[in-house]
Amino acid sequence: MSKNRFRLRAVAYQGGTELALTYESGELLRVDVGRLASGVLAPLADPAVVARAALGEWGWDVTFGDDDELTLAADNLHAEAVEQAGGISHERLWSWMHRNGLTLDTAAEALGMSRRMVAYYRSGAKPIPKYIWLACIGWEAQQSKRVA
Repeated sequence: MSKNRFRLRAVAYQGGTELALTYESGELLRVDVGRLASGVLAPLADPAVVARAALGEWGWDVTFGDDDELTLAADNLHAEAVEQAGGISHERLWSWMHRNGLTLDTAAEALGMSRRMVAYYRSGAKPIPKYIWLACIGWEAQQSKRVA
């Protein structure tokens, strides 16, 4: 697995508030950054701001202007693009594990799979199948019933 999995090679404005992202792995994803527009990210609702999208100096982020005040990390954009496309991002698995105090070993045991496979899913090296995410939700529901 490449350590540069989430490093961007290119970013292209697609109109409106949508960007096309090309990662070093060759993966091409589209993301509507307008959906992130709230709080400090409110300027992303403006297509004129999004049209200024540029690849960060080292490929680990996307900037939206000369002052670099508005910057989005490449890994977060990847997760958002996967979610917008109907997939399950690696960040959901990270959150599930953290919320339940699980290590790779205990998560693997809970899901009935190898530690290595959980590590692949958690790192984003492999896409998370829907049935795995449903197993996470089911496991968490069972744990809640045991506590109650």
